[in-house]
Amino acid sequence: MVACAMKAVEKTEIEGAPKPRRGKVRDVYDLGDKLIIVATDRVSAFDVILPDAIAEKGKILTAISLFWFRQTEDIIENHIISADVKDFPPPFNRHRELLEGRSILTKKAQVLPVECIVRGYLSGSGWKSYRETGSVCGIKLPEGLKESSRLPEPIFTPSTKAAEGHDVNISFEECQRTAGTREAGLLKDYTLKIYERALSIAAKKGIIIADTKMEFGLMDGRIILIDELLTPDSSRFWSAQGYREGAGQDSFDKQIIRDALLAMGWDMLPPAPRLPEEVLLKATERYREILKTLTS
Repeated sequence: MVACAMKAVEKTEIEGAPKPRRGKVRDVYDLGDKLIIVATDRVSAFDVILPDAIAEKGKILTAISLFWFRQTEDIIENHIISADVKDFPPPFNRHRELLEGRSILTKKAQVLPVECIVRGYLSGSGWKSYRETGSVCGIKLPEGLKESSRLPEPIFTPSTKAAEGHDVNISFEECQRTAGTREAGLLKDYTLKIYERALSIAAKKGIIIADTKMEFGLMDGRIILIDELLTPDSSRFWSAQGYREGAGQDSFDKQIIRDALLAMGWDMLPPAPRLPEEVLLKATERYREILKTLTS
């Protein structure tokens, strides 16, 4: 099942190319000192790949990431070399129909083993943690906050980067032990600066970015921004006009899919159940809407 008549790209196979490493959503081709990263139309939720794909989702994610990489390149170097298939080495440059719009040629960096999460609003696992402990990832928050409350200031709440299964929230001290003291400080600084920039840009277009996660890598001793950036897969996007503190928000991201899965009573362990067609269609519409809103 796919969310529209257009055929979804669930995986890629390029004849004459190295076998790709398949992530939850991306196929990554290792070219030695460079990578070609292809955003497929696979969908994951709660770190499990779903049996249904959303056609064109990979192109939407790529377009949004490229937009944000351009908006933040003065803050930190990123891994982009080119998103034009004609610049790709053979045999990839002979597969424009498959790869155009959903792939990028990137620098190859040593991935730092933490997910860099920043929260400006209280939602998701952060809201759950706050209700139970009054804190998020060891950061004590003021009393009396509600679901979707704006935090007094954005907080950096890293997690482990799990190859399989669920990522686990960690304290900043654990982040220092995992990534290194100097590196952890820089990761926090870069993550907060990028988020503040994105928050300001999105606000002008009527969008709240409640939270997001980023990934970084080391290249020749310097930290660079890698993977995707501020997409509906890695962020919570809310309508500023419809925002109401004290409840869950109408989202322009895959929260629609998460909510549907939870309503089905799924235990968040594989295999995931199939989703109703209407849920996939609504998710597709929201992905397209946030792309148009942010990049217009």
